[in-house]
Amino acid sequence: MTAVESRPAGVTGATPAHRPFGARVGAFVALTKPRIIELLLITTVPVMFLAQRGVPDPLLVLKVVIGGYLSAGGANALNMYIDRDIDAVMSRTERRPLVTGMVSPREALVFGITLAVGSTLWLAALVNPLSSLLALSALLFYVFVYTLGLKRRTAQNIVWGGIAGCMPVFVGWAAVTNSVSWSALVLFLVIFFWTPPHYWPLSMKVREDYERAGVPMLPVIKGNLAVAKQIVAYSWVMVAVSLALWPLAQTSWLYPVSAVVLGGAWLKEAHGLYARAKAGIVGAKLKEMRLFHWSITYLTLLFVVIAIDPFVK
Repeated sequence: MTAVESRPAGVTGATPAHRPFGARVGAFVALTKPRIIELLLITTVPVMFLAQRGVPDPLLVLKVVIGGYLSAGGANALNMYIDRDIDAVMSRTERRPLVTGMVSPREALVFGITLAVGSTLWLAALVNPLSSLLALSALLFYVFVYTLGLKRRTAQNIVWGGIAGCMPVFVGWAAVTNSVSWSALVLFLVIFFWTPPHYWPLSMKVREDYERAGVPMLPVIKGNLAVAKQIVAYSWVMVAVSLALWPLAQTSWLYPVSAVVLGGAWLKEAHGLYARAKAGIVGAKLKEMRLFHWSITYLTLLFVVIAIDPFVK
């Protein structure tokens, strides 16, 4: 099914007369997926503290936050424009602005491109060209490689598509140092190995949605036990990689201790999910969303520690 020329089934089709200004503003904000961007900024700003070995210039942080929001928002708007056909048949996305008709496809496309161009120019002019190039690379990867290339073709879509979500650590580091480093690469890899076990529990929960939309998410193709095995494998690698930051960035004792404690709690949840899947538990008792919610807490706390660590002697 495609919605390029016509509205897909399930679109409510709001007319201009039923699109009040306040709702329209909210719809355009929704196109940027603010809750996802929160996670991206949570990984960007602490890295700036680590790169600075202290408090970075507050004005620089503000510029990076604004540019990062606009760039990620542009990518998300273009993602919604491309995926509006499958969004219309998935219960968790059926209220998105393009599905309801609150925003037209043309408006979303223009909005997304405007944010993409604007954010690239903003970062290049007010931060530095390297951070601008890195943000643009993430945007293009998310739109063309993940959304257009991987999402509807392979069960490994979220593995490689997650690279776009790893790029903010490079943007934050480059904003401060005008370079990248091994420390930034380690944090890139932490998020890379974090992304699949973060997202797969959610896709387990809404497997029927993806199956109905024809999106080959791993739970649709392999089933819960196979997914849980991969979640455990990725989780162990993620925790191991996170510890590599200690010698590379020469952190204080706070970071490795926190990484071990937070990683241990993560592994407990991952193995718990695997045990329940192995026992054949399904439905609400599988409790797959416990790991999904914990994954957000884990990433937030780990990067808060990264921001605090430079001040610990």
